[in-house]
Amino acid sequence: MKLDLENKTVLVTAGSKGIGLATAQGFQNCGAQVAICGRSQENLDAAAAILPEAVLLKGDVSQATDIERVVQNVSDRLGGIDILVNNAGGPPPGLFADLPDSAWDEAVQLTLMSVIRATRLVLPHMRAQKWGRIINISSSGVKQPVPGLTLSNSIRMAVLGWAKTLANQVAGDNILVNTVCPGFTNTDRVTQILAAQSKASGKSTDEIAAGIAAQIPMQRIGEPEEVANLAVFLGSQAASYITGTAIQVDGGSVQGF
Repeated sequence: MKLDLENKTVLVTAGSKGIGLATAQGFQNCGAQVAICGRSQENLDAAAAILPEAVLLKGDVSQATDIERVVQNVSDRLGGIDILVNNAGGPPPGLFADLPDSAWDEAVQLTLMSVIRATRLVLPHMRAQKWGRIINISSSGVKQPVPGLTLSNSIRMAVLGWAKTLANQVAGDNILVNTVCPGFTNTDRVTQILAAQSKASGKSTDEIAAGIAAQIPMQRIGEPEEVANLAVFLGSQAASYITGTAIQVDGGSVQGF
């Protein structure tokens, strides 16, 4: 099966490193025109070496004005966005008792409103051409909550409910909405989680990582490219009858279906 994405334009938010960068690279390898945004100019500069033909823009997806500017810029330069990959770094770990209202507000802007705003902006183009893909990078925590990730476990469920609802509303326009749910993957996000668990337990991060890997049926933590492969498939014509789904890429970690 060949995933040919020539003449398709893809925007990957938070695409300058980790799963976002791997996803952008996967789409580029299949012939798509790729654009990414990220908060760090340093990370964007590093990504430029991997994505030499991509449009790279600085932007914080938790800020509405940044999302509007990025989407408009990409649309002007590449002629509209056919595939949107909604990605963002997850909210910080924390127990419920330790989280003030401000932490919840920030997490909602980062994890929920970023997805809603970006999607709202790209839908008119997709509806006009009767073709589009919305792919949300989420977490296996929407199927089996991850200990200590109170904000992520809670707010990503809101994204999942929104995505399923939207999928039903836009399917008639051949716009497909799906969610990719990574398990533990070698990213800065997992490094952050390991550090938090190390601080709480007194164990080293290596010990914690080994313990996590031992509980995964495949006995290892995943790689960003393995998550990206699913996202690219869902963005292709090969996935033309798949919508409203949430699929985990977790080495078998989730103890459910």
